[in-house]
Amino acid sequence: MDFALASPTEQQAVVSRLDHREPWGPPNLRLVCLDIDDTLIDFTAAGRHALAALIGRADMWSLWERVTEEHVARVVAGEIDYASMHRRRTQYFLAELATIGMLVEPRDPAVFEQRRKELLRRYWRLFDDVVPCLEWLAAAGVRLAAVTNASGAHQRAKLADLGLARFFDHVAIAGELGVAKPDPVMFHSVCLTIGCDPAEAAHVGDKLDTDAVGAHQAGLGGVWLDRGRGPATVPDGVYVINTLAELPELLVCEFARVGVPGVPLPR
Repeated sequence: MDFALASPTEQQAVVSRLDHREPWGPPNLRLVCLDIDDTLIDFTAAGRHALAALIGRADMWSLWERVTEEHVARVVAGEIDYASMHRRRTQYFLAELATIGMLVEPRDPAVFEQRRKELLRRYWRLFDDVVPCLEWLAAAGVRLAAVTNASGAHQRAKLADLGLARFFDHVAIAGELGVAKPDPVMFHSVCLTIGCDPAEAAHVGDKLDTDAVGAHQAGLGGVWLDRGRGPATVPDGVYVINTLAELPELLVCEFARVGVPGVPLPR
C-alpha cells in the first residue's frame, strides 16, 4: 500500500501552527472551597467537651468517633439519611456503654442527642487562623464555598453562630445534594453553581482522603490542612499546609492570579 507524504510546505505549516500555540501556564483561581468541621471550627474539641459533660467522663471519645465514622459511612453510601444516622448512632453508642456497665442519663437516644447538640453549641470555637484567612480571600475577590458532609441545619447554624456565614457565596451540604465528598460530583456541583472550571478552584480540608485527595482527583487544587494529624503518605499533586495562615502564600505561588479580574490582590 502506498502512502502519500506531506509536502515540505505542509510540514512547515503544521510546525508554524504548533509554534503559535499559547504556552501552558497555571490557571487563575476563582473559587476556594473549605470544609467546616476541624478546618474552620474546632469541632473535635467541642465534641469531646460536650460528650464528657453529658456522660460524666472523658475517656469515651474514641468510641464515639468510631461509632460516628461507621454510621456516617452509611450516609455517604446512601443507605440512611442524616436524621436516621443521628438516632441510630446515639442508640448504638448507648448500647456499647451498657455492655461495659455504663448506664447514663438520659437513656432515650433522642433526648441524649438533643442535649448533646445543645452542649455542642456552647463549645463551638473558631481556630485562630480562620477569620484572617477568610478576610484575605474575600479582599482578593475569591469566591468562597463551604463544602461539608454533615447535615445542613446543623452546619448552617454553626456558620451563623460564629459569624462566618457572611464570607460564603455558597454552602454545599452532602445530605441536600445526595452525594458526598470525595465523590467528584460533590466538587463539580459547587464549581457549576459558582460558574467556574474545576481547574480554577481549590478545596481545603482536614481529611487527607476525603478532602484533599478527593478534590485533586476531581480536578481542583487539593489542599490538606494537617492540624497535627500526621504522619501520612500524601499523593503527588496534593498540597499540605499546617495552618490556614499558610494558604494565601500557597495560592499565590500555584495560581497565575488569585481572585477575579479587576480586583487587586491585598498587600
